[in-house]
Amino acid sequence: MNLNKYPVTELSGNGKLVYGCDYNPEQWSREVWQEDVQLMKQAGVNLVAINIFGWAELESSPGNYSFERLDEILDLLHEHGIGVNLGTGTSSTPAWLTTLHPEILPQSADGVRAWPGGRQAWCPSSPVYREHALRLVEQVSRRYGAHPAVRLWHVSNELGCHNALCYCDVSASAFRGWLRSRYESLDALNAVWGTTFWSQRYSGWDQVLPPRTTISAYNPTQVLDFHRFSSDELLGYYSAEAEILRQHSTVPVTTNFMVTAHIRTQDYWSWAPHMDVIANDHYLDHRLEAPTMELAFAADATRGLAQGSPWLLMEHSTSAVNWQPRNIAKAPGEMIRNSLTHLARGADGLCFFQWRASVQGSEKFHSAMLPHAGTDSRVWKEVVELGGILERLTEVGGSTVTAEAALVFSWEAWWAYDRESHPSSDIAYLDQVHAAYKALWEAGITVDIVAPGADLSAYKLAVVPGLYLVRDSDAAALADYVAGGGHALVTFFSGIVDENEKVRTGGYPGAYRELLGIRTEEFRPLAPGDTPALDNGSAASLWSEALRLEGAEAMVSFTGGHLAGTAAVTRNRHGAGTAWYLATALEAAALRETLTQAAADAGITVASSPEGLETVVRSSGDRSYVFLINHSHEEHKHAIQGQELIVGEEVADVVVIPAGAVRVVRTSTPAHPTNGLPTGSKDVESD
Repeated sequence: MNLNKYPVTELSGNGKLVYGCDYNPEQWSREVWQEDVQLMKQAGVNLVAINIFGWAELESSPGNYSFERLDEILDLLHEHGIGVNLGTGTSSTPAWLTTLHPEILPQSADGVRAWPGGRQAWCPSSPVYREHALRLVEQVSRRYGAHPAVRLWHVSNELGCHNALCYCDVSASAFRGWLRSRYESLDALNAVWGTTFWSQRYSGWDQVLPPRTTISAYNPTQVLDFHRFSSDELLGYYSAEAEILRQHSTVPVTTNFMVTAHIRTQDYWSWAPHMDVIANDHYLDHRLEAPTMELAFAADATRGLAQGSPWLLMEHSTSAVNWQPRNIAKAPGEMIRNSLTHLARGADGLCFFQWRASVQGSEKFHSAMLPHAGTDSRVWKEVVELGGILERLTEVGGSTVTAEAALVFSWEAWWAYDRESHPSSDIAYLDQVHAAYKALWEAGITVDIVAPGADLSAYKLAVVPGLYLVRDSDAAALADYVAGGGHALVTFFSGIVDENEKVRTGGYPGAYRELLGIRTEEFRPLAPGDTPALDNGSAASLWSEALRLEGAEAMVSFTGGHLAGTAAVTRNRHGAGTAWYLATALEAAALRETLTQAAADAGITVASSPEGLETVVRSSGDRSYVFLINHSHEEHKHAIQGQELIVGEEVADVVVIPAGAVRVVRTSTPAHPTNGLPTGSKDVESD
């Protein structure tokens, strides 16, 4: 099976959009199972994930397997036309395994061994864990590889959510093996890690350790390589399970990614090619300043991992989660709005954790499709309503999102950026990424999230926020794109180090100096509360530089004080294209204005739309589907002029989008304008 060769809609069993959930029948009696499948049919559910945490249920002691209950639930679901996303059951260890082999438990950087009792209590490098887990996978895949209910294999669950970084002796040995393969010689390792600093030079491989707790700052390249190793180690585990599954089944194989703001331990650019279907788990994070924007970013990033093809939202919530400091319930209509935002941005399937709310365990206050209150509840009514909406949107399946702008994002750069001993601890990689994305999102510019070095030829504008770590080849790809007529915007603290965390000398921003036509001699981070004025009437924050123009023109400059006259925003002609540079953190409005200007210079038409109205287009052949998502508290109107409304009610060629609602319009007009509005459509001023 190859990435993007398996249509997500085939997982529904009838070519429709996937609507599903996690289901934990082991928590319920057989009488409840019967009720559940009837209610699933009522809601329109067509795919359920089971056996995610089934290990102890299937193997009560070493080699003592029991599949009767799993047989029964698979047959019951199949009988009712509901497909199965079958978990391998290996996500969490049974108590007997950690009792027999406590050495498989993961260890933190300060040497503390984790105890069992939660989940994912295993070291990714443990050969003992892998032996027992793969033995279970062999049993499960042999038994169910040809079962007609199984439409997707679900390897483990949220790999690396809790145990991505293990520092035990087994991990240390595996880390040394990974380093030997990467560098071949100890001399090469010493050179790349810069071990002449602080007398860190290694004279034997046995001296090399993971970056365990130290009394001072870490070696940054050691930390970076440990992150790379840890991501690869978990990917290797995934591949071991997938290999067994593919020996006994032709059903597609995947696992659920966690493209979200609070997880950064996996480099999913390297994982994506190994998936038959790209799937993601996403939960609205109310700890963030703009959770709705982050939802859109995560959806776009997941679409990027799928190389623009449709993908599967394997988990999200109907209402509150249980793991945030304040678990805020979703307002009426919010669940449907969030769900359809994922759909608008490329998902062909929407699944929830979970079907029936648990009454025991640490997730008993996590929302579900069927809440504790039962069917006489607002959440249940919205679940049924969403199922009906997806039925009406069946034709959207297989269509794709078209974007004229790209945003370059890197997990490696994230690992390297957020380290100690940098010019300022007030700046963070994801903050810079989200700030740039939010400006584009608010301007109505749909973007594709791409990896460094990606082919940018299909885009008019490439935005590169905070790419502190970048390979020479990837930097050259951006320069070639601009020289060939492309437009780019790069933000501060980009291009500083190579892939080995080695600073490029000769002036900042290193890899991008020639492209941007500037040279910075010294970083000048700003103190908290220091917001120097800019000559465009706004103010800067966080960062400034001793910037010198070497061909670029100043678009915005500092005024007053020692920064007076220093450029804050520059623009440079490079070959047939143009490259912008932001040497400070701009206020939100100023950043949006700058990015809008860069987009306009690139030939992207940015049409105005009411604040809070998100517009995204999916296209297939000569048809386009316009999603109108109203995040505001005000009603909006949208002229459709003969186009067809799929979701909502039409009044005299006008779509009314109530506060918090979503409307979907079908059009035969080509859908390539930047703001998602097909030619001939326009926003109508609200009453």
